[in-house]
Order: sequence, then structure tokens, then C-alpha cells
Amino acid sequence: MELVNAMAVSASGMKAQGARVRVIAENIANANSIAEGPGQEPYRRKLITFRNELDRASGVDMVKANRIILDESPFGLKFEPNHPYADDDGYIRTPNVKTTIEMMDMRQATRAYEANLNAIGAARSMLQRTVELLRS
Repeated sequence: MELVNAMAVSASGMKAQGARVRVIAENIANANSIAEGPGQEPYRRKLITFRNELDRASGVDMVKANRIILDESPFGLKFEPNHPYADDDGYIRTPNVKTTIEMMDMRQATRAYEANLNAIGAARSMLQRTVELLRS
């Protein structure tokens, strides 16, 4: 059934976007953290990658969370000369997380999740109408 396959693809998209939201939430939660000791790195932003995976039973491609990678962009610097972890110039390194970007990514992931949910609703409605037509 093509409609059942469509629902399965949308469900896999919802699962992938849920994983994306969890990674974004972790980034936001650590946006203001600092290193755990002098000379150590602060929290590094994480990114999630996706891949297509063929579901052999249905013959359709599903989206899956592939892996979580670290964002290699440079850390921020904050001038705090009295901080115990400050370098010789008085700066501490801060995470490379920008909350504005994370919030935009969160909004995009939420909208993608909602779009998949709406697609499941439409397929379900079509299946219900088909059953009603067959009963008549």
C-alpha cells in the first residue's frame, strides 16, 4: 500500500527531526558553559547528519539520523582577567554555540516535524476514505 509507505516515510522523518531537536537542545543548554579546568576546551557545538536508508520490506527510502559530529568553528573569547581559567591575556574561551542560530535550527526542525505529522494525517484520512468507499 502506497499510503502506508508514505506514512512510514513521514514517521522516519519525524524520528530524525526529533533527534535533531535533542542535539539542538543540548547545544542551547551548554551555550553559557565554560571549560572544566584551566587549559581545557569549553563545550563544542554538535551537529547531526542524516542519511537515506532503503527499507527492503517496503522498497522505499527512509531518513535516518546518521551521526553526531562536532562543529570545528573557533571558540568565542570573553575578557575576564580575574577568572581562574583566563589565559595570559585575560581571556577565557567560551562555547562556539550561537543561541540565535540554534533557535532558527530548532524552528526549522519543528516545522519539518509538523510537516511530516501533517503528511501522516493526510495519508490516514485518505486510507479512511478508501475504507469507507469499499464498505459502500
